[in-house]
Amino acid sequence: MSYPYQIKSLEQYHRAYEQSVSDPESFWADIAENFTWRKRWDKVLDWNFREPHVNWFIGGQLNITENCLDRHLDTKGDQPAIIWESNDPAEHHRVLTYRQLHAKVCQFARVLTNNKVKKGDRVCIYMGMIPELAVAVLACARIGAIHSVIFGGFSAQSIADRLQDAQAEFVITCDGAFRGAKDIPLKSVIDDALVTCPFVKRVIVYTRTRTPVSMIKGRDVWWEDEINKVETQGNPDFPAVVMDSEDPLFILYTSGSTGKPKGVVHSSAGYMIYTNYSFVNVFQYQSGDVHFCTADIGWITGHSYIVYGPLSAGAYLAGRGTLLGDRG
Repeated sequence: MSYPYQIKSLEQYHRAYEQSVSDPESFWADIAENFTWRKRWDKVLDWNFREPHVNWFIGGQLNITENCLDRHLDTKGDQPAIIWESNDPAEHHRVLTYRQLHAKVCQFARVLTNNKVKKGDRVCIYMGMIPELAVAVLACARIGAIHSVIFGGFSAQSIADRLQDAQAEFVITCDGAFRGAKDIPLKSVIDDALVTCPFVKRVIVYTRTRTPVSMIKGRDVWWEDEINKVETQGNPDFPAVVMDSEDPLFILYTSGSTGKPKGVVHSSAGYMIYTNYSFVNVFQYQSGDVHFCTADIGWITGHSYIVYGPLSAGAYLAGRGTLLGDRG
């Protein structure tokens, strides 16, 4: 995949910078033309300094997962999308191709809809650094649900604060996670958080550490059981839900170290285009390179340079350490 907007010289940089300042609408419109849209935008930018109020690509429609997955299937379908290394060196690493990742995302999108998750619902994700975390994020985006990933080291109170603020009725977690030599009891922490969050309707639990957990009847279900139900339905594909450019994609909370955590909302089109553009140019990614990012998906760097930036660019994503691996 070529990137006509990739800057390869100082002269190109100066030209791009000048255009971005003097005519930002044409600058970003040129870049946006390289993505898959269900409907092209009517206007690039609506910027009111007084409110302040900023909208990008007004009237445009798309789904970010079609740009991260579907558009790569013909050319990169059998190439690696995610390379994952385990916390335990003895555990075999995993490789998911773009085709395999697309299938898993569609499959889990059906799991979510089977569990009554719909467009606009908020879904909090509290998992270890495993490929299923990326699958959960992308599946939410595919159905138009707003995901809010919570860092796997946060306490029950920190989780409850975020759930209450987002009014998230759905949670995706694991029985536990590995961090170096430690086993983190994620499901147990979620149970403690939900004591003050009775509005949560469903908790989907992925089996990772085989830590004994309590499963609340009517609320908690196993990821694997829900996947088995989908497999028996025999419909592997899941068409992406059409999103407006300014529809929310995710909410990510500040750390809360200086006060109550604040939820930052990122919308679909503007975030996708800028994240892709910055990935291609800051990292100077070339087709065939293996990209590595030492981050956690629980933070904005992980959202942008583990999931959405590299995948929308058709990159190879390697995971080890705190990338898509759970070694501390």
